[in-house]
Amino acid sequence: MLHVLALLAQETTSEVVETADKNPILPDLAELIFGGLAFVIVFWALAKFAFPALNKMLDERTAKVQGDLEKAETAKSEADSVLADYRAQLAGAREESNRIIEESRKTADQLRRDLQTKAEQEAEATVGRAQEEIRAERDRVFNDLRAQVGEIAVELAGRVVGQSLDKSTHDKLIDDYIEQVAAGEKGQG
Repeated sequence: MLHVLALLAQETTSEVVETADKNPILPDLAELIFGGLAFVIVFWALAKFAFPALNKMLDERTAKVQGDLEKAETAKSEADSVLADYRAQLAGAREESNRIIEESRKTADQLRRDLQTKAEQEAEATVGRAQEEIRAERDRVFNDLRAQVGEIAVELAGRVVGQSLDKSTHDKLIDDYIEQVAAGEKGQG
C-alpha cells in the first residue's frame, strides 16, 4: 500500500513540476501526500498505543479522584455523626450535672430541715429538763422553807403560849401556816 502511494506521489510530483507556476502558499502535492500519509500513520500509532494508555491513565485518575471524594464524603459524614454524638453526650452530661445539682440541693435542704428539727427538739428537751430542774429545786426550796418556817412558828408559838407543843400539834400548826402562806402567794400571783 505504501508502494502505491509512493508511485502516486511521484506521478503527481512530476505533473506539478511540469507546471511552472508554483503557489508559494500551498506545498507540493507530493509533500501533501507524504504529510497526510505520515499524519495517518502517526494518528493510527497514537490511537493504537498512546490513546488507550492515556485513557487508562485518565480513568485511573478519575477513579482516584472519585474515591478521594467518596472518602472525603464518608469522613465528613463520620465527623458529622461524631459531632452529633458529642453534642448529644454534652447535652446528656449537662442534664446529668443539673440533675445532680438539683439532688444535692434537695439533699442539703432536707439535711438542713432535719438538723433544724433535731436542734429544735434538743432545745425543747433542754428547756423541759431545765424546767423540771427548776420545779424540783423550787419544790425542794419550798419544802426546806416550809420546814424552817414550821420550826420558827413552833418556837414562836411555844414562846407565846409558854409551853411546848407536841409533835402532832406542831405538824398541824406548820401545815396550817404553809397553807395560809401558799394561799397568799396564789392571791398575789
